[in-house]
Amino acid sequence: MTKSLYSKSLDDLTQELGLSKAYQAKQITAWLAKGARSWDEMSDLPQSLRQSMIERRVRVISSRIADRQDDRNASKLLIALSDGSLVECVMLSDRTGRKTACISSQVGCAMGCAFCKTGTMGLVRNLEDYEIVEQFVHLRTLDPTIGHIVFMGMGEPLNNPGALMRAITTFHRPDLFNISYRKMTVSTCGVVPGIRSLAELDLGVRLAVSLVSADDATRSRIMKVNRTWPLAELKKALLSFQHSGGKRITLEYCMLGGVNTSSAAAKDLASFTQGLQVVVNLIAWNPVDELDFRSPTTEEIRKFTSDLDHLRVPYTIRMSKGRGISGACGQLATSSRRIKA
Repeated sequence: MTKSLYSKSLDDLTQELGLSKAYQAKQITAWLAKGARSWDEMSDLPQSLRQSMIERRVRVISSRIADRQDDRNASKLLIALSDGSLVECVMLSDRTGRKTACISSQVGCAMGCAFCKTGTMGLVRNLEDYEIVEQFVHLRTLDPTIGHIVFMGMGEPLNNPGALMRAITTFHRPDLFNISYRKMTVSTCGVVPGIRSLAELDLGVRLAVSLVSADDATRSRIMKVNRTWPLAELKKALLSFQHSGGKRITLEYCMLGGVNTSSAAAKDLASFTQGLQVVVNLIAWNPVDELDFRSPTTEEIRKFTSDLDHLRVPYTIRMSKGRGISGACGQLATSSRRIKA
């Protein structure tokens, strides 16, 4: 049974839908590229064909928007999946007006990073490729000009590699969304085998790594992934990724007050970045009531960035977007309850 038309190739559509004319698959795909959700929208298809699909209960899309929250620079959607599970995705706007879709890859997350609310959920399940794609479709109802995608929502993308890569391929299809690989960023907490696989594929997608600390003891304490793949192994994988295409990597550095903003932490970070073509993305921790951390003070940030300047570490300071709707980095999480899709 076809659960969703999104992520289907032309051949899949022709065969699975039993289309008598091959060009009809192209017509359907053109409607999907516009974000179609129902057969009734596909006005250039014969009425008899549309009615047949409705009677056969062939679904165009498998999920729906269950809730929406808006902030000054962000809009967050709660998506109800076909089994009633819930995920969140966010549309972010920057100062130039560029729109980016922040998309989830899993319901929950198994990585258990101590500073991240999603980690408190545990892993419920992986998303299917069409469920990843449909988040983008739903976000485009807010603004059809969204042209960038970051896999930085709920879950660890590289722990769902098959669906992730199929979704990336779908986003890149010229007859669908035609998103350049260079406009897609995969974010990972440091799953080394997944980074190496990305390097081997050499698609041109961008890579962001949640580093948080460049000290093994500190990182292992707050990020369980470091106990499996410590910093030395992570750096080797990043070098491999970089050598595959010379792409600059973003190191996401969530500043935790009193934890990773000391002069020693800055020196560790400078040491880790040696030999890598990177930019460090500094972002103050976004508060989560259930977690025992604090955002750094203005003075802590000033001192830490001063240390990085002295050590010549390239960095940017990223302002939190979506914090007011719990849509900022580390704040995404849904209830374990299920609702009717």
